[in-house]
Amino acid sequence: MKHGKQYRKSFEKLDISKVYGIQEGVDIAKAMAFAKFDETLDVSVKLNVKKSHSVRETFVLPHRFAVEKRVLVFAKDEKAKEAEEAGASVVGAEDLVEKIKGGWLEFDVCVATPDMMRGVGTLGPILGRRGLMPNPKTRTVTMDIKETVGELKQGRIEFRADKGGVVHLPVGKVSMESSKVRDNIEAFISELSRKRPADVKGNFIKSINLSSTMGPGLKLKNKEEN
Repeated sequence: MKHGKQYRKSFEKLDISKVYGIQEGVDIAKAMAFAKFDETLDVSVKLNVKKSHSVRETFVLPHRFAVEKRVLVFAKDEKAKEAEEAGASVVGAEDLVEKIKGGWLEFDVCVATPDMMRGVGTLGPILGRRGLMPNPKTRTVTMDIKETVGELKQGRIEFRADKGGVVHLPVGKVSMESSKVRDNIEAFISELSRKRPADVKGNFIKSINLSSTMGPGLKLKNKEEN
């Protein structure tokens, strides 16, 4: 793949033979960013997992950097009131199901109480292909509406390993303080380590890479190898 002049100039700042500590790696990745927009910093982690393993979790990064999500909640009565008090952008029941069937999709994430899932399930063809369907595995089908809405507004995110055993996660912006990006990376790695399957032998984390949206990637130190 042929890269442009700015990419090649940026690449000169990188020592490809070096594995960087998190703080230094963040500083280098930020220094290599060259786009005119505020690039996102992404971490990709290669795991030692089998196809039968499921590595998936939701959690809140210490420092939010994305725009606050518009949270929609399917709930009735007291739970609907709880959602409104927690700051949900939209709250409704069957009326909201019909509104979405009519083409309205002005929200970023959906939460539903279990009793609403019969109606919400009919939205599968609409919400499913957009990754918006409430799901117990992502803790978006729940009776704990207050905590869930609060976490989502704070930036709760989901990570999961792809078919190749790699987990990708945005951890900050180039404009953020390096220490905050470092905190986010450390929190992500710690949370990921907790998902280690019991039958994994050897290192669970095989490699960690960091890059900005347009810049070259660099390797970060893996504590499991120390």
